[in-house]
Amino acid sequence: MIIGVLKESFPETRVSLLPEHVALLQKNKVKVMIENNAGASAFANNDKYITAGATLAEREEVLKTATVILSINNFSPHDIALIPEKAILLGVYQPLFNYQLVNDWTVKGLTVFSMDMLPRTTRAQSMDVLSSQANIAGYKAVLTAANLFPRYFPMFMTAAGSIPPAKMLILGAGVAGLQAIATSKRLGAVVEVFDTRPAVKEEVMSLGGKFIEVEGAADASKAGGYAVEQTADFQERQKAKIAESVAKADIIITTAQIPGKPAPVLITTPMIAAMKNGSIIIDLAAATGGNTALTKNNETVIYQGVHILGNSALAATMPSDASKLYGKNIVNFLQLIIDKDGQLNLNFQDDLVKGTCIAHDKAITSDRVKALVL
Repeated sequence: MIIGVLKESFPETRVSLLPEHVALLQKNKVKVMIENNAGASAFANNDKYITAGATLAEREEVLKTATVILSINNFSPHDIALIPEKAILLGVYQPLFNYQLVNDWTVKGLTVFSMDMLPRTTRAQSMDVLSSQANIAGYKAVLTAANLFPRYFPMFMTAAGSIPPAKMLILGAGVAGLQAIATSKRLGAVVEVFDTRPAVKEEVMSLGGKFIEVEGAADASKAGGYAVEQTADFQERQKAKIAESVAKADIIITTAQIPGKPAPVLITTPMIAAMKNGSIIIDLAAATGGNTALTKNNETVIYQGVHILGNSALAATMPSDASKLYGKNIVNFLQLIIDKDGQLNLNFQDDLVKGTCIAHDKAITSDRVKALVL
C-alpha cells in the first residue's frame, strides 16, 4: 500500500506528514510517496524525507499511484480528475460547508475521510486534529495581538509612572480559548472569559481567568465539546453581558463556532464602536463568518481605531510544530485503517473510522452531510 503526501497550495504552509512520521509508517510496512518539495514550507526538505525512507514524485504521479492521498485542504477539480476510482482521501475538508464538493467526489467513487468529523471522544484524543491545531491558534492569536497592541500587556510601575495591565476578553473556552488564556496570563494581562458551557468555568479559573456567567444556557454536554445554538432570550442576555466586557477590553480573541452553521455574531458594530482606539480583535472563527459583525476572512478591518483581524488559519503561521502535531494525529488515525502487514483494512465497525468517513462506495456515509445534499 502507498500513502501519498501532497504539497499544499499557497498560503498553506503545513504538510500532512513530516519525515519523522514517514519513519513510523515504514515500521508498519507502508510505502510513502512525497510530492517534490511538499515539506519545504514546514522546514522539511526532500533529503530528510528520502533519509526517512520515502520516495519523491511529481504531483501527477502521487495522485495516480497512491492508495491513500493526504492533503490537509480540499482538492482542485484537476486533482480529482487524475485520482483513480476507489482511492482514499484523508484531510480536513469541512464537509458540512463543502457538501456539494464532497458529493462530486462521492459520485466518482472516492472514499473520503475528513478529520474534522472525527468523534470527539477520549479514545480519539490522539487523532484530534482540530484540538492540536486550535492549541497553536490560541497561542499565536495572543502573540499576534501583542505585536499590534500599542501598549504593554503586563502592569509596570516605573519612576515615570505606572502602566496598567492590558484587559483581555476571550469568547469561547475551547482548546484555542484555553491556550489563549494561559498565554495571556503569562504575558501579564487581566483576562475575562465568556462561554455558554458552564462546565468550562473550572478550567478557566484554574488558568487565572475570570469566568463571565449568563444563566439559562442550553445543555451542550452532548455536542462533542462544541457550543450549541441558544434561545433568543438567552442570546439577548448574553449580548448585554458581552457588551459590558467588550467596552472595557483592550484585546478580544473570539473562537466560538457551531459545527455546520455560520459562526454566531457575538460582537455587534455598536459594541466595536464603544471600544477604545488601538484595541484589537482577533477572530479565529472568520472562515465560517466570524464572531463580529465586521469580520472579513483573511483581512484586517479597521473600524473607528479598532483593528479586527479575521484569521482562521493561524496554525499555519507555525508550520513546523503544526505539521508535527497534525502528522502524529494522522499517523494515529492510519493505525485504525492499516493492518499489521501494511494493508488497507477499512473497519467500519470502529466508531472512529465510521464517524470520520463521509463517503464510500459511491455513497455519502455521513448522515449530517447526506441531509445537506438531499
